[in-house]
Amino acid sequence: MTESAAPLIRYRLPAQILHWVSALCVLAGVTLGITMLNVGQGPLQNQLFDLHRSFGALILALTGGRLLWRLYSPPPPMLPMPAWQERAAQVTHAALYILLFVVPLVGWAGTSAFGAQISVFGLFNMPMILAKNKETADVLLPLHAALALTLCALLAVHIGAGLFHHFIHKDATLKRMLPKH
Repeated sequence: MTESAAPLIRYRLPAQILHWVSALCVLAGVTLGITMLNVGQGPLQNQLFDLHRSFGALILALTGGRLLWRLYSPPPPMLPMPAWQERAAQVTHAALYILLFVVPLVGWAGTSAFGAQISVFGLFNMPMILAKNKETADVLLPLHAALALTLCALLAVHIGAGLFHHFIHKDATLKRMLPKH
């Protein structure tokens, strides 16, 4: 498909900002999560855990903000595409939003069950949402990791679809989430 002569209806600037800040936070959270598990125990690992948890709290807040913004300002209609692609995009977006909530929540619960405090960038502490319980932590923290990997796989599909539309279909799907230039 090629771009039509109709004017491009972009996502509004707040949606764009929330999208790209969320993307950077997820990238930071995943990178920190992988790194913290692969460095030796000690002060560096503790700092990485603190940063990872902080980005998780930020992702949770940003996702809440994104959903509130969508209620206030629904996204523009999708560009014309085959029905199966439209449905795949809808399912992927819904799954991404669900995981952007569930992954940090499971991490928060697992961290609470582990008995660790979540200090958000040293500004405030998140409340413990579960009592300390090693068995519960031993279930929730691996679940958090598995869900995070699922989120990464869906993000790869999301990014791949955006690039496919931009470079192969040469349509404006990706441009709608970029500011005007």
